Amino acid sequence: MDTSLHTTDGLKLHLSHHPAGTAAHGVVVLVHGLGEHLGRYAHVIAHLNRWGWHVLAYDQRGHGRSEGGRGQLATTHDLLDDLSHVIDAARTAHRGPLVLLGHSMGGLVVSRFAADTKAPWWRPVDGLVMSSPALDPGMNGAQKLLLALLGPIAPSLAVGNGLKPAWISRDPAVVAAYVADPLVHDRVTPRLVRFIVDGGEWVRARAATWTVPTLLLYAGSDRCVAPAGSRAFATAAPQAMVTAQEFTPLFHEIFNEPEQAEVFAALQAGLRRFTAV
Repeated sequence: MDTSLHTTDGLKLHLSHHPAGTAAHGVVVLVHGLGEHLGRYAHVIAHLNRWGWHVLAYDQRGHGRSEGGRGQLATTHDLLDDLSHVIDAARTAHRGPLVLLGHSMGGLVVSRFAADTKAPWWRPVDGLVMSSPALDPGMNGAQKLLLALLGPIAPSLAVGNGLKPAWISRDPAVVAAYVADPLVHDRVTPRLVRFIVDGGEWVRARAATWTVPTLLLYAGSDRCVAPAGSRAFATAAPQAMVTAQEFTPLFHEIFNEPEQAEVFAALQAGLRRFTAV
């Protein structure tokens, strides 16, 4: 069922609600990555429903069917504040555990959100799943210099993100569908990039004191984000809080790789841990 809600600054976000049935374990809020949209996660949602999880997915502002300039943010906390409204909607619709599942930039959003307990937009969650999160965007020196120069004078200047579609998956059909998808875009702005860079550093700096039950699944052959960010987080985080698994040969979109069955098995096992008594 498709629906919508309004952000604090009045933008309409597109939501999609997928109930699992009466005996559900809880609800998963699904947060997509940069330049894409919730429609690319139909097979992920189907798995979650089959395992007994309700799913509430949404298009982040500036993405998919949601309002907002493509790749635009009004403030660096917009995506976090937006997520708080989606969580409120999920809590209203469903009882039981609430798990955030974020891919790529979405993985950064959910981790940045869940750990900042003093922020006005913070909400408690019962578990966190990060899929190839953008904890380190892998920017080179020239890109960092350009961001430093453009950020203060043109924070809303939309440019191409420089990521190649072939980097998302080793499956040619996945890449072809991505390229042909009219809701996919490649726009970023200095303000959005600053959020990604600063947010990743913020999350990694707090790994050693992490208190949110977390499942971290990431691609070892990722070229869209640097796997080193996930490795550093996993190494520093308490093992009692964070379960991490690296899929060495996989590209960025681990749920869209030929070995996706292995990834889904790890996801299902991790979700079981969130509901274990």
